[in-house]
Amino acid sequence: MLEEHYERRQSYRRFKDISVSERILNTVFLLTIGVGYLAALANLYYTHQGLDGKAGLSVEDVVISYHGANNQTRLGTAINGIMKTNLRYIGDKDVIMQWLHHGADEPEYIEKIAPILNRDCIGCHTPTVNPSLPDLTHYSTVSEVAHAGGASIPTLVRVSHIHLFGIAFILFFIGKIFLLCDLNVHVKRVAVVIPFAAMLLDVLSWFVTKEISSFAYVVIFSGALMGLSMGLQIVLSIYQMWFYSNNTAYQQS
Repeated sequence: MLEEHYERRQSYRRFKDISVSERILNTVFLLTIGVGYLAALANLYYTHQGLDGKAGLSVEDVVISYHGANNQTRLGTAINGIMKTNLRYIGDKDVIMQWLHHGADEPEYIEKIAPILNRDCIGCHTPTVNPSLPDLTHYSTVSEVAHAGGASIPTLVRVSHIHLFGIAFILFFIGKIFLLCDLNVHVKRVAVVIPFAAMLLDVLSWFVTKEISSFAYVVIFSGALMGLSMGLQIVLSIYQMWFYSNNTAYQQS
């Protein structure tokens, strides 16, 4: 019985048990994910910042993204704010604002608005390029941001399923590597769950924020929690792979 228990305990690997080649593979993977996440944060910043007409990312920008502005459409807010500099001609801003004021109908969109958006906006606002940005390639999708209200339910569903599938795989592989750390077993079990829970809370809060604007704070908190917990796993894993040494008995994973 004791021999069986000993063999079972020995079957759990730690970083001291893996080869240098495997350490290198794990490290370059974690570093690449870390750099990719920083790029994702930059994309998030440029996607949402300035929607309130002011430079920088604020809670109000998050509210406008998901819930909508009280006195302005998302397109109007963006054209008056951060997106204004993307227009080739300053007079095009007035053309778009007048169209919004007149009701944002399709005939005027085809005649005046589509040429402006096709020239200056769809380089980024195309689903195949950036699914997290509003789609400005067709009237049906442009009208979603040309009328009062935040992100539409179909848009949130599309972005959330991409978000959940993609990040879940990343968190799984980071967690698999992190489990090789020499840490208290209960700490590790909680640590691998936190980023998944934060991700689910983040996505759920998008839908709630669409109805209740104050939930924008939950969006920010859950996103920050996921990033911090994932980053901590990456840092601890790399540290223990290369700089940590402990020859004492290892706990069961």
